[in-house]
Amino acid sequence: MLERILYGSIEKYLDRYNVVIVIGPRQVGKTTLVKEYLSKSALRSKYVSGDDIRIVEIFSSRNLDKIKELISGYDLIVIDEAQRIKDIGVSIKLAVDNLEKIKFILTGSSSFELMGEIGEPLLGRKKTLNLFPFSTKEVNSYLNNFEIKEKLNDFLVFGLYPRVVLCNDKKDKIEIINEIVNSYLLKDVFQFEGIKKSNVILKMLRLLVFQIGFEVSLNEIANNCDVDVKTVKRYIDLLEKNFVLYELGAFAKNQRKEITTKKKYYFYDNGVINSLISNFNDLELREDSGRLWENFVFMERLKKNSYNEEYVNSYFWRVRGGKEIDLVEEKDGKVNGYEFKFTETKIKKIKDWEETYKSQVKIINKDNFLSFVT
Repeated sequence: MLERILYGSIEKYLDRYNVVIVIGPRQVGKTTLVKEYLSKSALRSKYVSGDDIRIVEIFSSRNLDKIKELISGYDLIVIDEAQRIKDIGVSIKLAVDNLEKIKFILTGSSSFELMGEIGEPLLGRKKTLNLFPFSTKEVNSYLNNFEIKEKLNDFLVFGLYPRVVLCNDKKDKIEIINEIVNSYLLKDVFQFEGIKKSNVILKMLRLLVFQIGFEVSLNEIANNCDVDVKTVKRYIDLLEKNFVLYELGAFAKNQRKEITTKKKYYFYDNGVINSLISNFNDLELREDSGRLWENFVFMERLKKNSYNEEYVNSYFWRVRGGKEIDLVEEKDGKVNGYEFKFTETKIKKIKDWEETYKSQVKIINKDNFLSFVT
């Protein structure tokens, strides 16, 4: 198993905070990560799960005596699937305020549940870390640059979920990613608040697959799915909070010609894209390789910025008339533009962009992408 980048971050932030929270999609290795950390930690630790009824009862009780009895004698408590425990934030605050030197690691799959339960009670006491499917940088620790480029087809088609990457058989890869999508990712969305129109969400996701890289009209999505726009917005919000979709807004600085209202949507993993449309063909047999490339590079850049704690604002940019830039990053008052082209090496100059923002646009292709994402 590859060592995850977040491994070192857990150590660093446990020294500074009472609570470290690891959130991310199901099946990305959160449990494996924290168990590996426990196996090497010098702290006396205890691992419990939010799936355990006894644990849920104790931490939901807000009873300090019960909590003390459970964790007495330990320096570090890991609560896996912590979002399953009602009022977990209040109970952790009780423990931290009353027990000297106690530390907690919490993991959760659904950010809207976990962060809603712990955000306010643990204000100033917690550090939240995002764990993604494998990043190119993590894969680069055991494959060299040449080997990664050789495997690009696999990464663009099957994605980077750990079980998928570590599997060598194409048929098994397909079975694994289909299981992840149907049994884990979408199951959480369907179960939340008893959502019954799972067919609407699936249709919406398939429509979004074919609009990767394009601005999305929620009204158009609503009409195609025969629901109102409010429902579409609500479902998209759930999909974002469940680490299925990532919303990208438009960049503009009060330029009348710039588009500001539309959004783009990317998927956290390419394997999820191809599972939704049941297409695992090689790139040379597909017409959507450009969309797959754009989604892949965008998410790998997002992972890099997150793991490196690069606090940049990300957008796309377009002016009326069609000229656009796939990704704009803004940091410390500076902006940089990037175009994602699988094979192209040159693009025409974008006069409106260069004159307004005094910035060149760089192409990210299959030859130079590694320096962009690792």
